[in-house]
Amino acid sequence: MTSGFLKSLLLAGLGALALICPAQTQPLPGTAALEMEGDIASNLVAGADRFLLRKLDESAAGRVQFWHRNFSSARAYEQSLATNRERLAHILGVRDERAGHVDMELIATTTQRGPLARGQGYEVFAVRWPAFGDVYGEGLLLSPMGRAPVANIVAIPDAAQTPEQLVGLTNGIAPECQFARRLAESGCQVVVPTLISRRMDHLQSLSDREFIYRPAYELGRHPIGYEIQKALSAVDWMAAQGSNAAAKIGVIGWGEGGLLAFYAAALDSRITAACVSGFFDDRSKVWKQPVDRNVFGLLQQFGDAEVAAMIAPRSLIIEAARGSEVTLSAKNGAPGSLESPRLEDVRSEYERAGALVEGLSPKPRLELVVSDNGTGPFGSEGALTDFLAALAGDAHLASQGPPPGQLEPGADAVARQARQLHELDRHSQRLLTESQYTRQKFMNKLDSSSPQKFQQSAEGYRDFFYREVIGRFDDSLLPAHPRSRKTYDKPTWTGYEVVLDVFQDLIAYGILLVPKDIKPGERRPVVVCQHGLEGRPQDTVTGDSQYYHDFAAKLCEQGFVTFAPQNLYIFGDRFRTLQRKANPLGKTLYSLIVPQHQQITDWLKTQPFVDPSRIAFYGLSYGGKTAMRVPPLVTNYCMSICSGDFNEWVWKNASTRSPYSYVWGGEYEIFEFDLGSTFNYAEMAALIAPRPFMVERGHFDGVAPDETVAYEFAKVRNLYEARLGLRDKCVIEWFTGPHTINGQGTFGFLHRNLNWPAP
Repeated sequence: MTSGFLKSLLLAGLGALALICPAQTQPLPGTAALEMEGDIASNLVAGADRFLLRKLDESAAGRVQFWHRNFSSARAYEQSLATNRERLAHILGVRDERAGHVDMELIATTTQRGPLARGQGYEVFAVRWPAFGDVYGEGLLLSPMGRAPVANIVAIPDAAQTPEQLVGLTNGIAPECQFARRLAESGCQVVVPTLISRRMDHLQSLSDREFIYRPAYELGRHPIGYEIQKALSAVDWMAAQGSNAAAKIGVIGWGEGGLLAFYAAALDSRITAACVSGFFDDRSKVWKQPVDRNVFGLLQQFGDAEVAAMIAPRSLIIEAARGSEVTLSAKNGAPGSLESPRLEDVRSEYERAGALVEGLSPKPRLELVVSDNGTGPFGSEGALTDFLAALAGDAHLASQGPPPGQLEPGADAVARQARQLHELDRHSQRLLTESQYTRQKFMNKLDSSSPQKFQQSAEGYRDFFYREVIGRFDDSLLPAHPRSRKTYDKPTWTGYEVVLDVFQDLIAYGILLVPKDIKPGERRPVVVCQHGLEGRPQDTVTGDSQYYHDFAAKLCEQGFVTFAPQNLYIFGDRFRTLQRKANPLGKTLYSLIVPQHQQITDWLKTQPFVDPSRIAFYGLSYGGKTAMRVPPLVTNYCMSICSGDFNEWVWKNASTRSPYSYVWGGEYEIFEFDLGSTFNYAEMAALIAPRPFMVERGHFDGVAPDETVAYEFAKVRNLYEARLGLRDKCVIEWFTGPHTINGQGTFGFLHRNLNWPAP
């Protein structure tokens, strides 16, 4: 066989191999070939969605670990729920001290001095009562005439209803559903509070309830908690009413009112009986509902069955009836909808509740009343009869009388709603002002006498940050199973798309750039370059984006290995809905992003050309947000650079005065529960210390004004330099420019702290 023939055969073989494995798909040594087709970023988000939906389905089975019910006696049972009750109050935002003494104040004017109306055996008064801070409950009082009440009741309408409608003073609710006046006709004293509505404010482009929800959530409060406090303040008044205090106390509500009655009864054992209509349901689809029902960590411990079991051994009447139905799609507000609970779901959850209290003796009163196959009107005869019997066994439900006759002009419902809205906004803004002192107290266990002691004392805070703020999944990381393909071949570097497994259904994806001049056995520092909102790894590599200016490629040209991950914040509502699905589990987007980065950096450390001790993080915008949340928890990162995001973050999320605030924007996923009491950006940076930390700030960056950036950074600089004695490890670069990677001072900071010579 001639040498020419052998040469031809060899060339033919190489050609065939090239057809099978063309240059642009060649994998990085030590990885399998990446064969994933289509948009990998879309696949990543879809996988995260499947992961979270599975966790929602599994949540009920996981709740058992949080409950230690003692069935030896009713008293022991109540005491065994104390920790769960505290947790429920915390996540609902029931945290402000209520008024020490509650007087029910009659609202009168020079032209309106007496009762508003008079019905069959009762009078109707416009009232208000102190709740917490300088916030008042406001609504109507239906008081029996000439006799002591057979029971004291807080009757709560839906958010789309007014107290006047529930009493029959104005149109809007069918007479047979006006349960407040029906109970008053039966001899009960009834307080009907006003709720914040879901009216759309066209200036804010979001509902009134969402307007209250956004800053409250950031500050560890909630419109649900605020309105529970108003209801419980009315209970305080009822419990201290002298001779009337002997009458038992009940709560009843429909729709949003059913929600409030349900949780109020679970939290306060003075409430003898609760009637919940048009709300009780399988709660696993709460992420589809209006965002003002988003309760962080609810489904970790509490489905409706578990909450129902907290009301036992007291009485709970569940009415399966038509629920409140609404669809929200405001320009800046979160999409959401309410549908009537399906009867099969109500029955299933009711049966689960019954199983949870099976060991109680005597058997608690837990009843299901079905109104017309679960789709009938609320406030049915059967539900009200059972509710009244649970409160006063010798009382009977009176026949429905005529609506109350008007005696005085009614309340201005629009003005009343505005007052209620203003009071809650004012309370949240006062909490915002106080939040810096709350955080100082929270962080006072840090020991800054030396960097070593500081690091040790920060470990408990780091664990708290992960579990209670970010939210940690306890799943173990899967084997990475790295897959890659060559996608760039430049004169000085080579680029690979890389996919790693993280959890079942969850992958990590990004672009690895490797300098071509790495010598055998040489180990280089790595910079992980993180894009921002709606970005892609490719944006940091080519195209000279106005935001990123190819900073991953430029750093690679300066000798660094770089890795640009695809983060989850892409595709609009698709990723924002991930946050909605994560929050009821006590999790966030970063509950997925942190393990992705853990897997990425663990894999990078195994590469023969990487120095595992020199892996840095550098992110812009939402990537800067990542720079504040991931390096505190992924200690493979030896330093962090936050670009175009660092500022007084709690203020930016909770202020209803600042034009920079996210309260007005469409980023409804941005709010994180209770950061105001725990971790602003200075506190997050403390979890990065003593590792190097830098902020890159353009004077004309619209994220925040210079003064709030400087204010928050001053706290970090004080920690590093004044308290820990770490010179040149905490730096800010101000430059005249917009929201962009400047790549000047930051590049120098990387070279110095990664010990790599500058070009």
